[in-house]
Amino acid sequence: MKIAVSGKGGVGKTTISALIAYALRDAGHRVIAIDADPDSNLLACMGYPRPDSVRPLVELRDLIEERTGVKPGTVGGMYKLNPRVDDLPDRYAVDVDGIKVLVAGAVKKGGSGCYCPENALVRTLVAHLLLDRGSALVLDMEAGVEHLGRGTVEAVDRLLIVVEPGRRSVETASRIRALAADLGLAHVGIVGNKIRGEADLALLRGLFPDADVAGAVPYDERLREAEIGGRPARGASPEADRAVAAIVTRLNG
Repeated sequence: MKIAVSGKGGVGKTTISALIAYALRDAGHRVIAIDADPDSNLLACMGYPRPDSVRPLVELRDLIEERTGVKPGTVGGMYKLNPRVDDLPDRYAVDVDGIKVLVAGAVKKGGSGCYCPENALVRTLVAHLLLDRGSALVLDMEAGVEHLGRGTVEAVDRLLIVVEPGRRSVETASRIRALAADLGLAHVGIVGNKIRGEADLALLRGLFPDADVAGAVPYDERLREAEIGGRPARGASPEADRAVAAIVTRLNG
């Protein structure tokens, strides 16, 4: 399973990504999770001590120069569009309860048509892991599909867009669906989060009548308390754990 997770900031996207990674591990998969969000909160969400001690790959200037042939920040010059990345998971991934977690960092946006060496490294890494048949992948993205290119989008089994009942969250989800369609990504699902009852779920189904609603995760104050206390999301809400496990079982089927 190769699952990319996106959605508006604050909807619980990283929490859902973490719970999906655990559910895949429990199903017997070797799991790699990539934090490709600018906020880089996946390690914290999984309860890793001192997550700020792990530097994102996009900040490792010496590594980027070594692999692409260009120092980050350099204007002009030639660099490798497909640098070597196969050793990066073993060298830079952090083990959290048997799950390998890589903090990639956000793809930096330059001018039109600009592909900086940081982008080349991250995109090549994502493509490499998407095409690796030996592991399941969870890609925690920012609110978009910037990490997916036309050459790798077919390797994604499912793009899940996390949506909470709210206008701005729904608007962001609609934009992400449009971007995914532009790339030709057909397997897009909606995951309702912070759902307080059937009325919330019915609302989302009504707003996305032509979308696959992959599942719903109930609102639980214990998840917010776990985040504040620096505890892992896993186990904070048994109901949320079961809901995400059901989503993964459905995707596997």
